[in-house]
Amino acid sequence: MQLNGKTIAFLISPKGTEEVEFTKPREALEAAGAKVTVVSSSTDDAKAVNGDLEPGGSHAVDITFTEANADDFDGVVIPGGTVGADTLRAEKEAIDFIRRFIEQGKPVGAICHGPWLLVEADVVRGRTVTSYPSLQTDIRNAGGTWVDQEVVVDQGLVTSRKPDDLPAFCAKLVEEFAEGRHEGQTRSA
Repeated sequence: MQLNGKTIAFLISPKGTEEVEFTKPREALEAAGAKVTVVSSSTDDAKAVNGDLEPGGSHAVDITFTEANADDFDGVVIPGGTVGADTLRAEKEAIDFIRRFIEQGKPVGAICHGPWLLVEADVVRGRTVTSYPSLQTDIRNAGGTWVDQEVVVDQGLVTSRKPDDLPAFCAKLVEEFAEGRHEGQTRSA
């Protein structure tokens, strides 16, 4: 499937996003023809990590959450990283940005600790998702159903557990972004 003409927002925390969960999905989407725009709370380069503890690479940020408009994108990806996801879920602009994608029925991908933002945005209620296992209680408390599977798709919401799941996660991201909006399945937060 090709994503030519699709523009995907890709979230990154100023520090603490898991390197491979940022780079591998981005590479997969770009290889399929998508234009990726990196969005963060600051336009300073973002510092990624490996395994939450080791320094990773530095990544350029294209625009901030206050400059970004969900209407301008066909989908969004939320990589994990414990510190990165925890930092982003505390930012109102990031949460509002994510919520707009769900409200519009646009595809959303979240891996590892990325679903914390979905919990904070109150968009997992009634949905089946997966994540890093330590988030399962948060997801259940937010009204979602948590399952232990490498990738789960629920009405355009693609979730995975950890870096080992990246091949399945990336394949489903490309598939869901190619399908586009899930008309009739939008829901308000």
